[in-house]
Amino acid sequence: MTFEETYLNDNILDALYDMHFEEMTPIQEKCIPEILDGRDLIGIAQTGTGKTAAYLLPILSMLDDGGYPKDAVNCIVMAPTRELAQQIDQAMQGFGYYLDGISSVAVYGGNDGSRFDVETKGLRMGADVVIATPGRLLSHIRMGHLDLSRLSFFVLDEADRMLDMGFSDDILSIAKQLPKEHQTVMFSATMPAKIQQLANTLLYNPVEVKIAVSKPAEKIQQSAYICYEPQKIGIIRSLFQAGELERVIIFSGKKDKVKDITRELKRMNINCASMHSDLSQAERDDVMYRFKAGQVSVLVATDIVARGIDIDDILCVINYDVPHDAEDYVHRIGRTARAQRDGIAITFVSEKDMSYFAAIERFLERDIQKNAMPEGLGEGPEYKSNGPRKSSRGRGGQGRGGKKRSQQQRSHRRDAKAKVSASDASQAQTQQPQTASGEAAQNGPAKKKRHRGGRHRRKSTSRQESTSQQESTSQQESTPQQP
Repeated sequence: MTFEETYLNDNILDALYDMHFEEMTPIQEKCIPEILDGRDLIGIAQTGTGKTAAYLLPILSMLDDGGYPKDAVNCIVMAPTRELAQQIDQAMQGFGYYLDGISSVAVYGGNDGSRFDVETKGLRMGADVVIATPGRLLSHIRMGHLDLSRLSFFVLDEADRMLDMGFSDDILSIAKQLPKEHQTVMFSATMPAKIQQLANTLLYNPVEVKIAVSKPAEKIQQSAYICYEPQKIGIIRSLFQAGELERVIIFSGKKDKVKDITRELKRMNINCASMHSDLSQAERDDVMYRFKAGQVSVLVATDIVARGIDIDDILCVINYDVPHDAEDYVHRIGRTARAQRDGIAITFVSEKDMSYFAAIERFLERDIQKNAMPEGLGEGPEYKSNGPRKSSRGRGGQGRGGKKRSQQQRSHRRDAKAKVSASDASQAQTQQPQTASGEAAQNGPAKKKRHRGGRHRRKSTSRQESTSQQESTSQQESTPQQP
């Protein structure tokens, strides 16, 4: 399905044309119509599926169509990290290139006082869209720098990461500032019980869109060591002594283990650094800068960098412990084998993690290679893949929960859409649009509204036509043309 087949307005379509975006991804195809229809929505999709455009495009289109207050914040987009907030802000600049009346500002932590002053000035001058990390946004709210009482759109991107980073209370505090009538959109890579609970609290009768997790890239050489917990550090030593490993990320689910692994690597004179939630934003930025620049060879991290960090030259990913969800496993090892490169993914599987690893193998529909234990470490436990799968994540209750909002806004939108559809159908019957062969269209339901095209999407038979000739041709068009 193409973007031209949606109800996105011409200014948005012009920007997409300039960016050479034509076909929608699955998440965009399913989400854009629902958001345009005013529905609350929860999308389950991993990084790289095009989810940023899935919510930004319809929201920007509706804001550009008008009907929203000019002197108020109309949309909040919340992201867990400064890096993701910056990426969303960059996407906003591209998608909103032709939106003269729509303004935005990005606010995030880890900056000096001058940056905070710039954010404050932008908020006080008025911004239609605010892209923010939860803590920074809450600071501005408490200082009276912005009023959310007339907000229309509330977006949570990578909600599961925000909860993992401890932002649950901040999110709920911000939600209390919102008006009763607004549209909420939430995206998450996984659907643990805590995300389901948050959705029940913030969303009203949401549409749920789930895109299947992609399998890891074929260029990733996956293997595993079946070991006892005390043997893991010995395997780490063996791996680094066997060859010069560089551009490596070691993932662990607990920050205390991250600290222990980092200390052991430093004893081995390995050039490494750690990334976990105890670090300040400035410290995280410094670690990530040094790792990207090649000043650090090995990064030991919690899942804080499993998603949303775009580094193309990672050669090896080591899972010090087994992720409890196949989706998390895919996110972790997906840091390697990017940009058509080869990559290595090694996972340490202890007795308590065998059921989780077996579930990952079932998801991947393959047996992952089991490596022999290094000399001197003894034998590991026997791998049992047929045991009962343990699940640390539930779906939670299916009750509606949350606040009940008035139906007035949704009814208004449905009525508006109905009027547009009726107008389109009437116009189609009057104009008798032509088919590609030149014959008049026969009886049948009118297709979706099609756009004649904006200033950059009109196609001419010759690139040498003058501007006046193009304008004359455009004025003579009386029916929608085939793309």
